Amino acid sequence: MNAVIPHAETRPASPAGTLRTTGPWRVRAAGPALERIAGTVRELLAPHLPGGPDGAPRELVIGLDDEACAPPLGIAPAGGERPVDEGYRLRVDADGITCLARTPEGAFRGATTAVQLIATSRASGELPFQELTDAPRYAWRGLMVDPARTFLTPDELRRIIDLAALYKLNVLHLHLTDNEGWRIQLPGTPGLTAPGADFYTAADYRALQEYAARRFVTVVPEIDLPGHCATLRDAVPGLPPAPAPAGLADRFPFVPPLDLTDGATRAAVTRILADVCALTDGPYVHIGADEAFGATPESFEDSVRALRAVVRSLDKRPVAWQESARAGVEPDDITQYWVDVAMMDLPDTADELTARPELVAAGRTLEIIGALKTFFAPTDEDLRRTVEGGGRVLLSPQSHLYLDRPYAAEFAPPQQAGEAARLGFDGYRPLGVRHTAEWDPGAYAIPDARVAGVEATVFAERFAGFDDVSVLLLPRLVSVAEAAWCGRAPRWAEYRERLARHGRLWTDRDLPYFASTEVPWR
Repeated sequence: MNAVIPHAETRPASPAGTLRTTGPWRVRAAGPALERIAGTVRELLAPHLPGGPDGAPRELVIGLDDEACAPPLGIAPAGGERPVDEGYRLRVDADGITCLARTPEGAFRGATTAVQLIATSRASGELPFQELTDAPRYAWRGLMVDPARTFLTPDELRRIIDLAALYKLNVLHLHLTDNEGWRIQLPGTPGLTAPGADFYTAADYRALQEYAARRFVTVVPEIDLPGHCATLRDAVPGLPPAPAPAGLADRFPFVPPLDLTDGATRAAVTRILADVCALTDGPYVHIGADEAFGATPESFEDSVRALRAVVRSLDKRPVAWQESARAGVEPDDITQYWVDVAMMDLPDTADELTARPELVAAGRTLEIIGALKTFFAPTDEDLRRTVEGGGRVLLSPQSHLYLDRPYAAEFAPPQQAGEAARLGFDGYRPLGVRHTAEWDPGAYAIPDARVAGVEATVFAERFAGFDDVSVLLLPRLVSVAEAAWCGRAPRWAEYRERLARHGRLWTDRDLPYFASTEVPWR
C-alpha cells in the first residue's frame, strides 16, 4: 500500500479512494505550538515538489491530541528521566494528509512519514486512502559520521541531519577527533585547530546543534581519548606516554595513548572537555576509549575512570566505546558495543588468508592478524561486563552497522563498479545491502532494561568527501533506521520492494546512492 521506511502499521481508510499527490502542497500547523515544526516540514518537503503550479494545493496538517503510545526502550537522547512519546497517527483521505500525536516530537515523526508518502508516490501520482499508527521500539536511534578523518562542511552535515530526520533517526554522533585531525575549535587550546585546517568554529557548532534540534536530532560530540590522540599530542607537546606492555614498541608502531594519571595531561584534557561540554547543548559527550593500543590494562582503566569523572563534573553524561567496560560499569554508564573477535571475521591459516584478497591487498599478514586477535580478545567479555554491571548498551555491531564496509562487487551495477572497488574499509569482507537489512537488534540476549538504543557508523578511512559518504550510507542506513524504529529486521522480500521506491527520494535531494542489483529500483 505504501513505501514508508521504517515500516508503519497500515490499514485501508473508509471510504476507499485515492489522493492525487502531484502538484503543490501546503503544510499547516493545527495550532500555534506547531508552527515552527510546520516550517521545518516545509523545508524537508520542498525538494520533492514540482516548481510550477498544478491546481489547488493539497494539505498536510500537523496537530496534537491526547492519545498516548507505549514509551520506547532505552535512553532519551535529549535528556530526561523517560524517553519522549514519539508515536503518531496519520490519515490519507480526500482532504490530504493529517498527522496527529501527543507530543511535538511525535507530530514531527508523523510529518516525515507524510513527506515519504508524497515523495515515493511521484511515479504513480496518487496514494490510496489509508490510516497509519506508529511508534518506535528504541529511544536512541543514531548515526555516527567521521569528519575527523575526512572533513564534512557544516552544510554537508545539515544534509545528513535532514536525511537522518526523514528516516526517524534522532542522534548525530560526531567523531570530531582522531590521529588524522581535530575538527572543533576550542578557546582553551587554540593549537588543536591550526590555521588553514578544516574545523568547526564555536559558531558553526552552535548553529549545527540548533539546526538539528529543529528536526529533533541531538548532536553528541566525540573527543576520542586516551588513544587516537596524535593531533592532541602535536598541539600540547611533552605529554608523557601511557605505560606500555613490555616489548610492544619494538614490534608495531603506534601513537602512545595518554596517561590521565599524569597531572599535566589531566589538566590539558580537563580544559578540552570543559570547552566541549560548555559548547554542547545536549546531555551527552562521548569520550572514545576504543583501541588504546600501547597502554597497559591498568593505565587504560585509570584513564577511562578519569575521563568519566571529568565529564560528570561538567554536568554531562559520558558515553564510551565498549572497551570502557573494563574500567568498571555503573548503572549510569553507556557503552557502545561494536566488536568481538568472531565479528572481526579474520582468517586463521595461510590458505584462509589467501582466500581473502581484500586483506592481502591491505598488507595484512598472519603475524598482524594474530596480533589483532590478541589485542581484541578482551572484547569478547565487554558486553557481559556492561550488562552485569547494570550499564546500558548502545548497539553498533561492526558486523552489520559499520556502513564503511565495502559493497560486494557482484551487486554493483556496471556504472558503479569503480565505486564498489574504491569505497569502504579494506579490513572488512565486502557484502551486499541485504546483509545489513537482515540485522536483528534483538539477537544479543540483552535485557530490555540494559539497552540504550541503536547507532550506525560510517568511519572515513577511505573516502574523499560528501558524495562518498552518501554512497556508503545509502541504501544501507535506511534498513538500520527501520530496525531501530521497529525493533526487528524487515522481511527482505517485502522490504526491497519498499526500498526500490526510495531511490527517487534520494535523487530529488541530490544524494548519490549505491544502486545495488539486489533491489528492483524504480
